[in-house]
Amino acid sequence: MAFGFFGWIVVLALVFLWMSVNIVNEYQRVVVFRLGRLVAARGPGLVLIIPVIERAVRMDLRIVAMDVPPQDVITRDNVSVKVNAVVYFRVLDPNKALVNVENYMFATSQLSQTTLRSVCGQAELDDLLAERDRINEKIQTILDADTDPWGIKVTKVEVKQIDLPQEMQRAIAKQAEAERERRAKVINAEGEQQAAQKLAEAAAILSREPAALTLRYLQTLREIATENNSTTLFPVPIDLLKAFTTKSG
Repeated sequence: MAFGFFGWIVVLALVFLWMSVNIVNEYQRVVVFRLGRLVAARGPGLVLIIPVIERAVRMDLRIVAMDVPPQDVITRDNVSVKVNAVVYFRVLDPNKALVNVENYMFATSQLSQTTLRSVCGQAELDDLLAERDRINEKIQTILDADTDPWGIKVTKVEVKQIDLPQEMQRAIAKQAEAERERRAKVINAEGEQQAAQKLAEAAAILSREPAALTLRYLQTLREIATENNSTTLFPVPIDLLKAFTTKSG
């Protein structure tokens, strides 16, 4: 009879010990409540919990990538767009994340959606398309400050996609095409200007050096002769023509 009594005590002790032992991974913490009051966050490693008296809640400290669903946004210049993003955050203080907010995942998701709409709605469409880094940084700063009382650290925010209406896409395409045509015309005009300057410089040199004009004349005749033309040209020295023009004068 005595052996049976002590046997039950040993069994109960083993069960009690088995219920008390908790193995906590490196990326986890257990938040311990004793009779309803917060004690502390424990781990990683071997953590002993007193059954019935204490309750443990596991918290994951790894970075969470949360997808923010597409949000309807009206920009400051009254353009309706759809914007979605991804938010990277982690639990920095397990005690706050469990005590100060009912569901930190849901709360962070809702706050991310409203912040995305607010920040994108304050920007113009051109800024929204061209300055994503600034938009991302602004959203991250706001979210990090608002989630700090919950023990959450927002590490990064990335705007993934901006969907424009069809008519706006066509207007942007026309604008881009007009800009390309303008640049092409400017480049062509600059080329004409440079060519005119070079021709003016060449004319000035030829006017100062008659021998250079004669050489250029002969070179032109040589280029014409190499093009398999049926017409044969005989070069007349410019000095000879000059003599005739002088006598006639």
